[in-house]
Amino acid sequence: MAERITRVGIIGCGGIANNKHMPSLSKVPNCEMVAFCDIVVERAELAAKKFGTEDAKVYEDYKELLKDESIDVVHVCTPNRSHSFITVDALEAGKHVMCEKPMAINSVEAKKMLDASVRTGKLLSIGYQNRFRGDSLYMKSESEAGTFGDIYFAKANAIRRRAVPTWGVFLNEYEQGGGPLIDIGTHALDLTLWVMDNYKPKYCVGTTYHKLNKDTDQGNDWGNWDPDAFSVEDSAFGFVVMENGATIVLESSWALNSLEVREAVCSVCGTKAGGDMYDGLRINGIRNNRQYVFKPSFHAGGAAFFDGDDGASPADLEERLWIEATRGGEAPITKPEQAYCVTRILEGIYESAKTGKPYYFD
Repeated sequence: MAERITRVGIIGCGGIANNKHMPSLSKVPNCEMVAFCDIVVERAELAAKKFGTEDAKVYEDYKELLKDESIDVVHVCTPNRSHSFITVDALEAGKHVMCEKPMAINSVEAKKMLDASVRTGKLLSIGYQNRFRGDSLYMKSESEAGTFGDIYFAKANAIRRRAVPTWGVFLNEYEQGGGPLIDIGTHALDLTLWVMDNYKPKYCVGTTYHKLNKDTDQGNDWGNWDPDAFSVEDSAFGFVVMENGATIVLESSWALNSLEVREAVCSVCGTKAGGDMYDGLRINGIRNNRQYVFKPSFHAGGAAFFDGDDGASPADLEERLWIEATRGGEAPITKPEQAYCVTRILEGIYESAKTGKPYYFD
């Protein structure tokens, strides 16, 4: 299995492809990027020169790329609105698909992707690389070992003070489907549900805010945004109740006047212990009638898997395990059914914010 060459096609050669997918794929043994597609063909050409094989092909139309039967795997790195139809077409063309988060712009589109994966028998995974951090993997292992007991309260945090992305289509509601909730809140929610192993939401209440969009005195980390182009929310918050009664509080913002800046982290509270990622990973509980706080170290020693595999980044580990899965190895860690639940909850929060009423899941 180790000697097999996996041929990968990249659809969408923008920021997330250049900064995450392609650099990490280039480190996977016996993996070649042989095709690149982008509606701005110059971006695809640059990607092919930097990451591709000598005979890598460049496309402007992703459907032409999918006609290449030698391609085993496709990575979909396009704006959110196109995730669903490109992924479905790729699965139908016989390719395994890694789609960048969020799974889709809404639950209907996400369900199409899920159904296509089942129908074709091809693997589908979503790019939630924060699961592959050392603290996330350790927290998940503690949860699976029963350390926390019954987790009945959790927080999913994705808060920036002033870090609105000013490039690409992040501020475009039509292309993205939303702002920080669907962009970074999705990471925090995915992490929380995964640690809890709870994918059965009952109802949610949500609020979204456009309080800072029109600011001209911005102090933004990535330079001033265009107030006229900022059509998505700047903050969104959700209160989610699961079928078993557990509660999740979700906080997301690109620009909040707060010093509690935490992105893609979570905390869980169970009947036996609790855990959070607020000052490194901390696990708290009671032992011998005394309160304790345990802080594992991820700087040296321990198992290579939890340390990030000899210095590999979470994205590197995600890509390597994904490619191994497509070769017949263990199933992908991020399953499409789980990502579908994340999309459903995000959609519920947006809908509740729009109507001013609780959103009930079927």
